[in-house]
Amino acid sequence: MEKVSYKNLAREQATAVRAELEKKYAEYVAQGLKLDMSRGKPAPDQLDICDDLLSVISAGSDVADTTPDVRNYGGLDGIPEMKEIFAEMLGVSTKEIIVGGNASLTMMFDMISRSVTHGVLGNTTWCKLSEVKFLCPVPGYDRHFGICECFGIKMIPIAMTEAGPDMDEVKKYVENDASVKGIWCVPKYSNPSGITYSDDVVRAFAALNPAAPDFRIFWDNAYCVHDLYEEGDKLLNILEECRKNGKEDMVYIFASTSKISFPGAGVAVMAMSEANIAAAKKVMTYQMIGPDKINQLRHVKYYKNLDGIMAHMRKHAALIAPKFEIVLETLERELAGLDIADWTAPRGGYFISLDVMNGTAKRVHKLMADAGVVMTGCGATFPYGNDPQDRNLRIAPTYPSVEELKIASELLCLCTKLAALEKIMG
Repeated sequence: MEKVSYKNLAREQATAVRAELEKKYAEYVAQGLKLDMSRGKPAPDQLDICDDLLSVISAGSDVADTTPDVRNYGGLDGIPEMKEIFAEMLGVSTKEIIVGGNASLTMMFDMISRSVTHGVLGNTTWCKLSEVKFLCPVPGYDRHFGICECFGIKMIPIAMTEAGPDMDEVKKYVENDASVKGIWCVPKYSNPSGITYSDDVVRAFAALNPAAPDFRIFWDNAYCVHDLYEEGDKLLNILEECRKNGKEDMVYIFASTSKISFPGAGVAVMAMSEANIAAAKKVMTYQMIGPDKINQLRHVKYYKNLDGIMAHMRKHAALIAPKFEIVLETLERELAGLDIADWTAPRGGYFISLDVMNGTAKRVHKLMADAGVVMTGCGATFPYGNDPQDRNLRIAPTYPSVEELKIASELLCLCTKLAALEKIMG
């Protein structure tokens, strides 16, 4: 049967549909559900496939024969073998790599902190400026926004298109306002939309002529190998494109194994020009003597090379691709044609972005919570937690079980319908 737009339902029809939805919703509430799809966490079965990582090295030659000795101080920028793996993964030189601890978020925070306290390549420290601004593609990653809030950096929302950020807007701000010091980017399988930046967008970034000499692109390539299918999205090499324009200092690249191995015990990396590397290490020398090199060695022994990582990621994909498909099939079956919602269909990453009817996201969120399903907070995908149209919801399919996800997806569609009819009917 062909679906009819909710906006075209006669009052009598809308009343009947709403009554049926309310009845079904009451049945869900009565079940006493306790489901969590709030964060993009790996499920236990994803963690299980990494268990051998815990025993891949042992006392004796595994650690003692390394040069330098991974058990001792030193190695500020990481062990050479881990650098080689990350360099191949990101398409950079090992001279453009710093391997850190377990969290790329920490490395991003530290880069902002160093800019605030020590400046960027000899430019004025940000703490001495009257105002510092960052561009924030929306919907975007809440933890990026949180870093800006922590340092009092003013955030400017930039709309996302199907190809990436609106580069006309980016260019307008970057090239005309010297207080704009950076932009956050998740360029492959963006959080939460799942969009991968097009080649034209990457080239447009590399061609920027910033008004601020210390403007930096924070390129959080968190999902660079997180394809759901054999033919994943391709992302142009931003550092290479910047280098073609003589602007290799303009970009910082971040990644980690957090959703490859163990989120709490992975290995993080940042890649950038050799000038930026030298500047970062100059301050890092006072911060630490070296990262956890034993953990880095463990990852090297386990994965061996990029091929090993890609083979491992296919195991992840086999576990989580069906979960994405459950959500997308449910959204298509229940909401397509009703004119009340739009959603993305990513081919990788960890999220699906759902736009419900304007002015109803908070209501959908509350209905879900009252029925026992925890979702990412409304507004989290926008700076300051403010979604001006109250419409975006981030769906994180990976952590719940398949059965839980089926229930949560169907309930989400029901709540989306119910909130829309409440809005339409007044």
